[in-house]
Amino acid sequence: MNLKRGQYRFQIAQFGYTHMALFMIVVQSHFIVDNILEGLIWFVMPAALVVINDIFAYICGFFWGKTPLIQLSPKKTVEGFVGALICTLVLGFIVTTILMRFNYMTCPVQDLGATAWSDISCEPHNPVFTAAPWRLPSVIRYLIKLATFHDIREVWIAPVQLHTVVMACFASLIAPFGGFFASAVKRAFKIKDFGQSIPGHGGLTDRMDCQFLMGLFAYMYYQSFIKMYNITVGTILALVINNMSAREKVELLERLTTYLENQNILSNNIDSVLAKAQGLWSA
Repeated sequence: MNLKRGQYRFQIAQFGYTHMALFMIVVQSHFIVDNILEGLIWFVMPAALVVINDIFAYICGFFWGKTPLIQLSPKKTVEGFVGALICTLVLGFIVTTILMRFNYMTCPVQDLGATAWSDISCEPHNPVFTAAPWRLPSVIRYLIKLATFHDIREVWIAPVQLHTVVMACFASLIAPFGGFFASAVKRAFKIKDFGQSIPGHGGLTDRMDCQFLMGLFAYMYYQSFIKMYNITVGTILALVINNMSAREKVELLERLTTYLENQNILSNNIDSVLAKAQGLWSA
């Protein structure tokens, strides 16, 4: 495409729109697909948090909303915002407790043809899905005893449930600003909603305006704090083959065999193997 005199502003604007569309659709979708490949729970759980927050923001705002939150969205209220935060924290914790019980949700994708009825297992299993006892503070124990007349000293919580609390806070406090941006777009085009397929909520696009931000955050959070980086024999072998010279490979073999002999893992017959390796290197 050539620039035409008198249409520079229009053409540059179209160029910018194209790049923004690619960034919002292609780049963000790439992160979401990566989340799916790491385990369906990292796609289902963040998406569910956004949906829960959106629904309860509408419900709480409808029944108790009085204070406007932002001028771009007159229907959004402070009461709905706070109520949605509380409901998202509680229901997100429950949803994660259910999802973490299924290997189909927690295991990274190894076979794209696998279904929910397939016998799926993954070893080693990510320890974030393993529940551990957490001792309750004395104040919380006292409040629970007043409410239930039971002295509960500890509870079993998996680390992923605590990670869900962080993601729920993001879905409630930050991700809605994606919706505010969408509201600005709708205001610019003088439309109320992108569709009418969901009564009271608009269309499917209205429900997806926060998902892109949430998908990106879930990817960054998982890669930074949750993902296990397992080193396999194949990984090390590929590293040696692709990045070491012949001399370095022989030196590595000598040092490794010396270590294994000192640990009584290999017998002394390994000397013949070393002699053959040195002969190949010198040849």
